[in-house]
Amino acid sequence: MKIGHNPDTANALTQAAAAKQQAKAPAPAAQDAAKDAPRTAAAGVPVTLSQAARTMDVARGASDFDAGKVKAVKSAIEKGTFKVDAEAVADKLLANASETLLRSRG
Repeated sequence: MKIGHNPDTANALTQAAAAKQQAKAPAPAAQDAAKDAPRTAAAGVPVTLSQAARTMDVARGASDFDAGKVKAVKSAIEKGTFKVDAEAVADKLLANASETLLRSRG
């Protein structure tokens, strides 16, 4: 997660994507109705996505999620062969900290 990102927004998008995945392929009329209806989270709290968020959710599609890669990483973790690239993690931490500092100064 990037520093400065709102986890509530990310959580709402994740829940919306999960609901969409569970629905698989409902009838076209049901899809049109679902676009305008508020979504309900697991706790029963209604979640309403803006038009921009719905557009972003659709535009992201499957390109942001690679099930094969997730399966490979999960398998490596279970086997104890997964190695963390400390240099890559450090680079991302520094980049995010730099970005945050630049935003706070500007």
